Amino acid sequence: MEKPPLPSDEDGRVLAESRSDTALVAADEEGSAGADGPEDDRPAWDSKLQYVLAQVGFSVGLGNVWRFPYLCHQNGGGAFMLLYVMLLLIIGVPLFFMELAAGQSIRQGSIGVWKHISPRLAGIGYSSCMVCFFVALYYNVIIAWSLFYMGNSFQYPLPWEQCPVDMISNQTVKECASSSPTSYFWFRKALDISDSIDQSGEFNPIMTGCLLAAWAIVCLAMIKGIKSSAKVMYFSSVFPYAVLICFLIRGLMLDGAIEGIKYLFYPKLEIWGEVQVWRQAATQVFFALGLGYGSVIAYSSYNPVHNNCHRDAIMVSGINFMTSVLASLVVFVVLGFRAKNIALDCVVANVARMAGMATTGSSEHWWPWFNISDPKSVTLQDYREWYSQYGSLLGSNLTDCDPDREMSKGVEGTGLAFIAFTEAMALFPASPFWSTLFFLMLLNLGLSTMFGTMQGILTPLMDNFRVLGRHKTMLTVCSCILGFFIGLLFTQRSGNYFVTMFDDYSATMPLIIVVVFETVSVAWIYGADRFLDDVEVMLHWRPPVIYRYLWKYVCLLGMVGLLAASLLRMVFKRPTYTAWNHTTGSETSLEYPGWALVMLSMLIIVASLPVPIGYLLSFLRGGQSLPVEEGEIEPPRERYSKCNSAEPEPNNHHSPLDEDRNRPRSTFLPLGAEHYRLLPQQEEGEEEEDTGL
Repeated sequence: MEKPPLPSDEDGRVLAESRSDTALVAADEEGSAGADGPEDDRPAWDSKLQYVLAQVGFSVGLGNVWRFPYLCHQNGGGAFMLLYVMLLLIIGVPLFFMELAAGQSIRQGSIGVWKHISPRLAGIGYSSCMVCFFVALYYNVIIAWSLFYMGNSFQYPLPWEQCPVDMISNQTVKECASSSPTSYFWFRKALDISDSIDQSGEFNPIMTGCLLAAWAIVCLAMIKGIKSSAKVMYFSSVFPYAVLICFLIRGLMLDGAIEGIKYLFYPKLEIWGEVQVWRQAATQVFFALGLGYGSVIAYSSYNPVHNNCHRDAIMVSGINFMTSVLASLVVFVVLGFRAKNIALDCVVANVARMAGMATTGSSEHWWPWFNISDPKSVTLQDYREWYSQYGSLLGSNLTDCDPDREMSKGVEGTGLAFIAFTEAMALFPASPFWSTLFFLMLLNLGLSTMFGTMQGILTPLMDNFRVLGRHKTMLTVCSCILGFFIGLLFTQRSGNYFVTMFDDYSATMPLIIVVVFETVSVAWIYGADRFLDDVEVMLHWRPPVIYRYLWKYVCLLGMVGLLAASLLRMVFKRPTYTAWNHTTGSETSLEYPGWALVMLSMLIIVASLPVPIGYLLSFLRGGQSLPVEEGEIEPPRERYSKCNSAEPEPNNHHSPLDEDRNRPRSTFLPLGAEHYRLLPQQEEGEEEEDTGL
């Protein structure tokens, strides 16, 4: 293929205003790449589909299945969904688009991106890495739990269907009889949990083995970077949708499914007046899209420069929301079925009790019109109609078997996945099959998010430190080994309480702080208009001007408000956790002891500290760009040969690298626009690659 003519110096001065579709590549500042041999290309996605699956896989996680349905259920059903969509459009999508555009343009991980935009805010990237590390530690424990349950699903009957019998007394184990078979299996067989966080106890050997297996899977899938993890994404990102659709179809055939859906979507608009509901909706938007982790930036940095990241932001956000709705439908058809079965069991027990009362005393005032000699033949509607008229005459001997009362008991997180859902699946025909499918789905949801979280750690480190960049495989393996050994904290008997602590406090506050500084750095320090100018260079069209006002005012005020609400909640409401009491076979709420409060405070401080430290170091150095330390890579040193796009326009030629390097740059593209040169669209003998744009 004929190579394009060499560009002139004069044409290079107007590259920032160019609208050509040529491929841009960051060349070495000294031209050493050409002299010493070609540099390694930055990894790139094999196709647009691969990239979209990776972003969707990271953003769609366990929270879509066990957090979003609970929030809808507790906060007004359809009214909460409307509020969520509104906040998604005015806060979520603009911030998501901002991270995508920054990563794709600067082509660095989170550390390099924010150092490039504002050296004084270089600590933002390090904070993102710290949060990703904390999240990875406990998130892989949840994957280990899923592995344990999936392994126990290959038996019939399922081990959590019935309470075990004490071999000595030949009676049902008291702890199980006081709770339920699923609760007993989760707290005693799976976790072997202690009664409080103060009682650490020994390590759980089975969970330790499952955690080792989980880290081994993550390590093997990521050992070659996005080249290996992206191929796993084809399965891990798509399979959960197939399972959710299968569960929805099967669930709609169950008795009580329609009642569950009605309970989910029934709107209660009065909740819009509650500050707590707004806080929860904003927090869910924030975490659903994975803002602040640096993973979104890392993934987008492997994109072609001219990829339409605006369309990606809208598409991924839409897929994320629709996945949450699909998961909510699945959860509530299954919980509706579970509530109906609990109510029917209640009817059978109460009718049997009525039969006993009829034989021992007078019953002419309350005698029912249904046959109490056959409790299983009594319908729920008949019993509830009778109870509404005569139930008060019998005092507390009988209860109203109301399915809505069961539905109103909000269940989220591990309580939904490992207790309520497992209880419902035990009632399914062919229950081992459905249980295996469900926990395999949780495993894939967790892995796809875990890959993105690890990428948010590894990519910035490899981009900014030459030594680490040269030993990518060793960095990946060592990170996983370190994660496993620190993760042993979560496999002791009190480990579940530490998982709760990390989930509640290690990410929430630091991530909000990170995103606040991200927004300030782009909208106010760098400049929203200037940012839009740079995005226009990439996309060849200018995004709507409304983004300028959303970034500068709406998003920033929204995130500051969320930060203030979270701080006030921590100050005025002492942190608590839910503990399991083995004596009573029930859950109870306990306050964290003093040492635990210090620990959770340190989690927040350690994750947030890089931001002020980075600013202080830059200030002490006179506000100049931070000097490159030994072993650290300057952002311009990368070459990106996979950013192929459309054919070049005939009149758009750009300058070589002998341009004056002291001239102020006009964009945030690495080295400024003047340091980009044309590459041939297709090397001789190289097969042309479709970018999928």
